[in-house]
Amino acid sequence: MSVIKRAIVIPDQHFPIEDKKAVSVVLKAIKIVKPTLFINLGDVGEWASVSPWKWKRKKKPPVEYQLPIIDREIIEVNRRIDIFDEALDEVKCKKKIICAGNHDEWLDSFVGEHPYLSDYTFKEACGWKERGYKYYSFNHPVKIGKLTFIHGAYTTQYHAKKHLDSYGENIIYGHTHDIQRHTKTDLGGTKAAWSLGCLKDMSPQKNKWLRGRLHNWNHAFAIIDWFRGGNFKVEVNEIINGKTTVWGHEINA
Repeated sequence: MSVIKRAIVIPDQHFPIEDKKAVSVVLKAIKIVKPTLFINLGDVGEWASVSPWKWKRKKKPPVEYQLPIIDREIIEVNRRIDIFDEALDEVKCKKKIICAGNHDEWLDSFVGEHPYLSDYTFKEACGWKERGYKYYSFNHPVKIGKLTFIHGAYTTQYHAKKHLDSYGENIIYGHTHDIQRHTKTDLGGTKAAWSLGCLKDMSPQKNKWLRGRLHNWNHAFAIIDWFRGGNFKVEVNEIINGKTTVWGHEINA
């Protein structure tokens, strides 16, 4: 049973507050795995500059005041996307997919309020077409073989079960920032849902909105192999304190 396609899948990065060690691990894994497909599950940017909570209990300033702040964040996010694209170019990975996340769509909401600023949509601001990515809007299902990808729709305690029950197909998503799997078998066969964690800086200093609350977040990424007939194998690689192993290779950020 030969592999006909191999992908690396990354969950929420929240640039520019990514976990630098976790990102470094994934970049090194790309060079080892040499994927033929790269899938970004979204929340590429934190997009604090256009957060719906940024001006809560404050008077929103004129758009000409907001734009320089947004421009700076767009530059920072694009710089980090560049680093991933350089690693993918190095291993000649040409097929790339981006699934917009809910944070990413905050840019689109900003443009909805200011329709004359169409260059500020997530799709345009990050130049996904020019980068060679196939773009999918927030939670538009992307099906490859017998496996479906979305950013993520639910954050319940047992969100993997909720995703599997709701979508009824093998599905991989991010959004929740933690690692979880749920499997269900019936007479039609076995299906599963995987939550891939995140690549975000998980420290309290970068997530003050949590107000010290504990969370179940984890750093991880996935390697997926497809075989003939659409069958597949998912390998979730957890990153612990900037370290993981891939195929017997120890990766240390």
